[in-house]
Amino acid sequence: MSEDQPHHIGQQLRSARRQRGMSLRTLAGLSGLSIGFLSMVENGQRNLDRTGYITALATALRIAPTELTGQPFASTGLTTASAHEAVPALRLALMGLNLGLSPGQAPPAGQPMALSARVTEANQLYHGCDYGILARKLPNLLADLHAAVEHASPSERPELLRLLADAYHPACTMLLKYLGYPDLAFIAVTRAAEASAELDDPLRNALSGFFHAHVLMSAGSPDLALSRAEQAANEVEGHLADPDAYALLGELHLIRATCLTQDVHRSGARRTGDINEHLAEAAKLAQRTGETKAWHLNFGPTNVGIHHVSLNTELGRHGHAAAASAGVRPRTLAAPGRTAAFHADLGRSLAHLRGRDTDAVTELLTAERTAPQRIHANSAVRDTVSALLDRQLPSRTTRELRALAHRMGLQG
Repeated sequence: MSEDQPHHIGQQLRSARRQRGMSLRTLAGLSGLSIGFLSMVENGQRNLDRTGYITALATALRIAPTELTGQPFASTGLTTASAHEAVPALRLALMGLNLGLSPGQAPPAGQPMALSARVTEANQLYHGCDYGILARKLPNLLADLHAAVEHASPSERPELLRLLADAYHPACTMLLKYLGYPDLAFIAVTRAAEASAELDDPLRNALSGFFHAHVLMSAGSPDLALSRAEQAANEVEGHLADPDAYALLGELHLIRATCLTQDVHRSGARRTGDINEHLAEAAKLAQRTGETKAWHLNFGPTNVGIHHVSLNTELGRHGHAAAASAGVRPRTLAAPGRTAAFHADLGRSLAHLRGRDTDAVTELLTAERTAPQRIHANSAVRDTVSALLDRQLPSRTTRELRALAHRMGLQG
């Protein structure tokens, strides 16, 4: 492995293990992974691109997963760098804004219609992976929403609370999760939950549970994430009179399936079976809802198809992931983030299949063209790119791969 790849997870793993005075044998016993596999990971002979393995190792070492992945990453790209540069102001906004505390400013003019348009724009920026622009816009948007809520009449307050929650998630929560700031994402999802709690709306509470599960999973607690998602699903199942409830229930099946990919202590067959059950239920619900943007999400048959690829990739069933990609048209969603995730996960799986390295690079480059800011911040993609750099590839593919590595900050 090249010495100029400072974010290679194997190097981070060796450093963390040695700092704790832990042997490979002890780490293997605590994580459930083999000594041989861990040795190869540390020596750069195997890439560690499965979230479940990273979570198991972080738990065994008693550290956050981000300490292994190296997130948040410094980027050589101006747009991605601008997102990280905007995080300090966003951090202060998250810490300083709270329901019941006056934001010290007058409410913005033209509310709530103008605020609704700004919240819609923020969510569109998130799904478009324009993280730099979104991160700069969020502090003022959140401050204006809090001011509007605190000065609202009783009849206006519920709608403004819904807008506030919709600004916190997915715009704020998922932005911070994907940039590598799970602690800040947790603050955002907590602020959203406070707004939803006042509404006393079971579906809104369940939506908070969905995003809460996302953040818990990224923080390395798949068990708590699964529990929270199951609680949210139970809430939704009691309120299916609302047509949008079916889309939310479908998303909760998908997040539960994702949580299960990280359960490395469950047998592979049982884990795969449980995940497939959730996928089947989500597919049934998707047939009922069709493609929908309910809750500022992207539930429907296409997103279920994308999850077939991503979940099989996380399970290490790379041939199944490649097969599942056939017929999936992610651009149907007009959501660059989901399209990029599809190509990135497919590329990761192809990198594990004999004779598919060139195809893997093609998919990773497609993912980057679609949503560079999201791909540059993806630790699994970064580790896959690092692994591919050591392989014999056609000269043109090698040049393209090295250029990608440079843009991701993996090579000087």
